[in-house]
Order: sequence, then structure tokens, then C-alpha cells
Amino acid sequence: MSVFTYHLAKTSILSALTALWNPLTSKNTSGLIHAECMAGMTLGSPVFSPSRILIRQIVLFAQWENEKAIDDFLANDRFGKILAKGWYTRLKYLRQWGFVDEFDIPKEPDDSVEPGTPVVAFTLARMRLPQVPRFIHWGRPVEKLVRDHPGTTLALAAIRLPRTVSTFSVWKSQKDMQDMVRGHSAVPQPRRHADAMKERDRKDFHFQFTTLRFKPISEHGSWEGRTDIIPKPTFDDRNETGLP
Repeated sequence: MSVFTYHLAKTSILSALTALWNPLTSKNTSGLIHAECMAGMTLGSPVFSPSRILIRQIVLFAQWENEKAIDDFLANDRFGKILAKGWYTRLKYLRQWGFVDEFDIPKEPDDSVEPGTPVVAFTLARMRLPQVPRFIHWGRPVEKLVRDHPGTTLALAAIRLPRTVSTFSVWKSQKDMQDMVRGHSAVPQPRRHADAMKERDRKDFHFQFTTLRFKPISEHGSWEGRTDIIPKPTFDDRNETGLP
């Protein structure tokens, strides 16, 4: 069964640009199915702000044939060694909405996860460039909702110009994430996400879009001085998560 990973690392501008313009592929990386390499982006920040796009912050989301392929990449590949100095999580696929062409997503969802299980949400969008102003108008309130939500332990975004944008969020429980999506959270303006999805359904911002939900199975390294970003479950199911 394939395994997904999400990596965060800081590096030099030269290394970051090299990674962005010469991306990993299944042809040049053994055991890789597909990877998206992007620059970090600050959720909710002003569009024209130095903090919006963080060129030295590399984000990699990847699907691998197995865990050995991940180990070999991080130990032996030049770019993998850079990522190994940052933070990453290994992920088990649960469910998908929408689609993108490049990933090999399992056909059947895994609905065995209970409401108290920590989950990770990842979105990937290929933008329709004329729709970018609408996307920003509707998307920035959602960014702030996710960034400030009490149910998240980490929330950020990433971009690869000109068309690809993504978000990543770690949730204390599946219920927290579902409540946010449905507009049921006990926060100000809880329907920001639900309203943006209605607007997307009315006129799509993207020509491809997917949301993927995962169960984190391990966590490695640190990010901005933080470890243990993946929360413990709120019920006695710790052995199933792969976490201690």
C-alpha cells in the first residue's frame, strides 16, 4: 500500500529555487509515485506582503510506493537530506474529494477512523488564472478560519507559480475538522468555509482541485522549535495511529 508524506524545511534561496524548477519525478526518484514541491505561504497574510510567499521555506507533498522508498530518499538523495533536517509526517489515506491527475489515489475510502482521531487535511488546486481575484476574495477568510481555529495544531499554505496552490492542516480530531467544514464550529463567522464552497460550486476557481484526508502514522523532526505537532487521540486508540 502506498504512503504519503508532507515535508517542511528551510533552506537557501538557491536550493529552494532548484527544487522548485527541477522537481522530483518518478523517473528521477526511486519509489516515488508523484510529488508536489512548493514554496511556503503564510495563511491569512496580506496578498502583497513579504510574509505571503516564503521562498526559503520548502514544502513537499509526495506519494510513495512504500516506506522503504521514503527512507532511501531521505538518507541518500541530495534534496532528501535537506528535507530530513526539517519536519515531516507520514500519512495513511482516508478519503478524497475532487481529483488531480497525477496521484494514484485508492478507489475506496477508509471510514474506520473514529471522531476523536487526529487527522490531516491537504488541498491541492490548479488555478484558472482569470479566477484568481475571486479565489483570493473568498479564500482569505477561509485561511484565517483554519489558521485561528482551536481545533488545529498546524495550518499553512504553499504555492508554485503560476497555477498551483495548496493548504495543509493538522486537526486535533476528525470531528473538529468536520465541524469546521460544515460551519458548525464555535468560532466567529463559522460558515466562511461553507460559503466559499458554495461560491466555488457556483463558478469554479480551479480546473482541477482535490481535498485529501489522512490519518497521521508518524511524525519526525521539528518545525520552528515545535515537536509533537501531531496531537494524541482523545480516546484509547493510540496503537492504531502509530504514535507512542
